[in-house]
This record gives sequence, C-alpha cells and structure tokens, in this order.
Amino acid sequence: MPTAAPERSSDLPGERPEAARTGRSFALPRGTGRTAARIAALTVCQGALMVGFGLLITGPARGLWPLTAEDDVNEGLERARTGTLTTLSLLGSEAGNTLTVIAVTLLACAGLILIPRLPMWRQASFLAVAVSLQSLVFLVITESVDRHRPEVHRLDASPPTSSYTSGHTGAATALYGGLAVLALSRLRGPWRRIVGGLLLLVPVLVAVARLYRGMHHPTDVVGGLVNGSLSLLIVGRALFTDGTVTAPAGAIPTPSFASESAGAGAGAGAPDPGRTAVIFNPTVTHEADREALRGILERHGHRAPVFIETTAEDPGTGQTAGAIREGARLVVVCGGDGTLRAAADALAGSGVPLAVVPCGTGNLLARNLGLPLSPTEALDAALRGTPHRLDLGRVEGDGLAAAHFAAMSGAGLDAEIMEHTDDRAKSVLGWPAYVLAGVGALRTPRMRLTVRLDDAPALRRTARMVLIGNVGTVQGGTTLLPAARPDDGLLDLLILDPRGAGGWMRALATLLRGGAKAPRPSAVATVPAEDDGRSGVPVEFFTFRRAELTFDSTQSRELDGDPVTPGRRLTAEVRPGALTVLLPAGGA
Repeated sequence: MPTAAPERSSDLPGERPEAARTGRSFALPRGTGRTAARIAALTVCQGALMVGFGLLITGPARGLWPLTAEDDVNEGLERARTGTLTTLSLLGSEAGNTLTVIAVTLLACAGLILIPRLPMWRQASFLAVAVSLQSLVFLVITESVDRHRPEVHRLDASPPTSSYTSGHTGAATALYGGLAVLALSRLRGPWRRIVGGLLLLVPVLVAVARLYRGMHHPTDVVGGLVNGSLSLLIVGRALFTDGTVTAPAGAIPTPSFASESAGAGAGAGAPDPGRTAVIFNPTVTHEADREALRGILERHGHRAPVFIETTAEDPGTGQTAGAIREGARLVVVCGGDGTLRAAADALAGSGVPLAVVPCGTGNLLARNLGLPLSPTEALDAALRGTPHRLDLGRVEGDGLAAAHFAAMSGAGLDAEIMEHTDDRAKSVLGWPAYVLAGVGALRTPRMRLTVRLDDAPALRRTARMVLIGNVGTVQGGTTLLPAARPDDGLLDLLILDPRGAGGWMRALATLLRGGAKAPRPSAVATVPAEDDGRSGVPVEFFTFRRAELTFDSTQSRELDGDPVTPGRRLTAEVRPGALTVLLPAGGA
C-alpha cells in the first residue's frame, strides 16, 4: 500500500508505518537531544535578557519615565479598592498561584495523553516544558535582581522573592497562553476563538490582580508577561517548527486504510459511469470522516460513491484524471490546498463539477469561496449549491513544469515561510505554525526583479515578496489582494517592499485597510516613463492576464503553499472559467 502524499502547505505529513500503532506507549523521539540543547541555549538567552532588563530598571533607568510614574499607579489602585474588586482580584491572583498552575498543568497534560484516541505527547510536552522553563527562568531572575515591592498596603503576604518579575503573571502566561495555542489549533467551530480568547485573557487578569493587590510594580507584571511568552515561543519553535524531533509512535492519528481498500476492490476500484468519485488524502481524512462524508453524499442522492486515496507518488492528479475517464459526473476532493491543486490540474477544462471538502491547514480556496471549514458542513453546503465557473492560474518557470494553481503562487518571503514551516508543526498547531515560521523568514533578503505584465513595458522593482493571486484572503482573515476575485478572468499581483520599521508599519496599515480600498491599477497605467527600479511605496497592486517575473538571483518559490524548486523565473497566466465548482448561494 503506498503512503499518503505529504502536503507542506495544507495537509498533515505522511506517517512512518510504525506511527500507526494505536497503543499509548511512549517511545523517546529521535532528535530529542538536539531539541533539548536548542531549548536550553535559547532559555539561557531568555534568562540573560530578562535579568538584563531587570538590572536596567533597578539601576540606570530607575529615575526615568515611565518608571518614575509606577508608584503613582500603585497608589491610585490602592485608593480605588472596594470590597467587590478585592474579592475579584483574589480570584484573579489565585489563577496564577503556584499550586493552581501545577494542578491545571498536570490535569491538562494528563488529559492530552489519556483522553484522545491517540495520546498527544507533543502537545503535552509543549505545555509542561513551557510552564517549567518559565518557572526556572523566574527563579534565576529573582536571585539576580533585587527589587523591593511597592510601598503600599499589600493584600497578600510577601513571598521571599524579588518584586521583579511577577511569578504569578509569568506562570499564568505560560499555562493559559499554551492552552490557548492548543485550543486555537485543535478546536473547530465558533467556540474555537471564544475559548482561545478567554484563555488569553486570564494572564492579563492575573497581571491586573497582582497590581491591584499591591504585590508588584507595572514593569514587574510586564516582565512576567514577557517571560511567559518567551518560554512559549522557544518551546513552540523547538517542538513544532524546527523539525528536529520525530514524533513518537501514535503521536498523530493515522487512519487505517484496510476497510477502504477492501471496499474499493469490491467496487472495481474506480467509479462507474455517472458515479461520484471522492479523491481523499488519507493523512487528513480519517476513516470516521469518510463514513460521515459517505452518509452526506448518499443523503443527497449520490449512491455508492467511490473513495480513491492519494499517494506520495501522485497527490491527486492521476486519480482525478482516472475518475474522469471512467465517467465520474462529480469529483469530491478531501484534503488541503495541495490536494485541490493536484485535482484541479486534471479537472481544468473538463466541465466536471468539483465539491471542495477542506481538510488541510490553510484551506485558502475554501475560505475565499465562503465554504464552511467543517468537512461535513462544507460538503453538505456544496451539494445544496449550484455549479460556478472559476478561474485557474497557470504557472511555469525554469525547473518548474507547467501547473495550475487555484489560490496563490509567489516568490520571496511567503515562499520562505512555506519552506521553513515544519509539517509536524502544522499537524499540531494548524495555520499558526506559519506565524512561527514567519519569525525567522523575516530575515529573507530583498530581491531585484523585472516585471512584465501583458503588453505593458517592463518594470524594475526591488521586493521582499511577490505574490500572484486568484483569491485575496489568507489565514486569520488578512486580505493581501483586496481586489482579487476567482471568477473575474484576471489575476492579481502584490509587490511587497517595506524598508525599515516605518515601511513595515505602512505596509501593514495598507493591508489591514484592504489596500486602502482604492481601485487596483492596470498594468499599463502603473508603468512610469522612466523606471528606476524602486516604486517608493511599500505595497503595490497590479492586475493582469499574463505576467513574466524574472529575478536577478535564484529565489524560493511556492505554488498554492507548496514549496517548489527555487529558480529565477515565473510566468503566470489566467485560464478564465477553467474550473467548475459547486458553491452554495452567496459563495465566491
């Protein structure tokens, strides 16, 4: 049985055969020593940074504003005390108490290991190590920095530790912040953000409670927030992003293919004329998911749908082409953007309708089409909808064979992020794994390139990133290409070239405003009479039907989130209406 195709952009990595064990035994992951050494080294840096900041505020900076205003803050909170607020502050303070933090950490880790069908060792390790490291750094800080507590009436007994930093706040940040990360990456539906937001609010409430109760100066609780956050970042990058640790057996659920394969064999292994074909990536579409999807299809009149799994050698193109040859009247694709892209290569121009079932990490096409992100809800909505003809992008370059993309393609910063996002991080964190990878990718050097759009004269540009899009919105609701539509017969281009902190702020403000809500320029209208290679603005938008991008040096490139062979050229053109997709009312 071939292994499932790993998709760096949207799907979980294929597992080694031994990962299919369903027992709860824990095997020590390979690369543990290197990961531990990396965490230790970064923790030493964290401790040095926090101690240095503490020595600064108790030494040379103690007479400077805003440190000189800290006593006023503490005294103002003392004057504002009431019986009700004091009771509430006690509850908030207890949420960061040592015993509370230890108890919640133990319960959460035990739940992550014992409750799921397969134990979540990596998630439990993330939480436990982050909380422990925060506490270790806190002890080093209090031994190195001697700061007296505020000169106000304190509502709690003063522990024999320095006022800097707030241990309650740091521990609460590591614990509840870690739980928030896990909640945002594992939960689905409307409760996901609510639960994550409430958990992130707890450390803030603990910090305010410690200030109110006169136990710390404002900079002490800020130090606690920073200390806990740094512990989460260090452990998160080491366990989820760096990719040095191989997951222990059973750490990530791996489906059993035996029953599906037997069913496929009984049904001749390919769809009969008029049948429905379901192309699925088995690393993200488990047996229970397939049964739920089968039930929805049959409820909508699609009897005996044939399920065909992708493989490492063929992530979906061959399976989809075979289904079309056998007369499939509907193709359902269950996977991430990579699986959809592979299927779209075969579906392009065929007229056979596609039902999108998002099961990956990014799911950019599904998000932009307004589909639910729950696989069963998305399929139900699609089957209740009507066919819509959407555009595809066709891209090729040096060392890159011609291929289609449905969402985005690009070079530079975004490709670096995709290239350095570890598959295991995506399997555990979901799309926030891209944010972790983006921290290191910000060092990507500026590139120089020539841009030729349609019949317009060439432009010379410098850029951190160039992004070609058929759709405009990415994870987190951020819109990078505000005018992009998947059915307008055009593609959109973003050239991002911020310079310095001010340039990044202007670029961020422009993107958050949705491109300043200005109409996108045409290729011809934006070409200056004399082009010096710099536009002078951090963000530019263009629209085109065909674009040729030539880079002065080899650049990382990506296709619908999948890193592809680096090169010095990208040629992209639109194929209007090439893909037929079932969409609910109001979609696209």
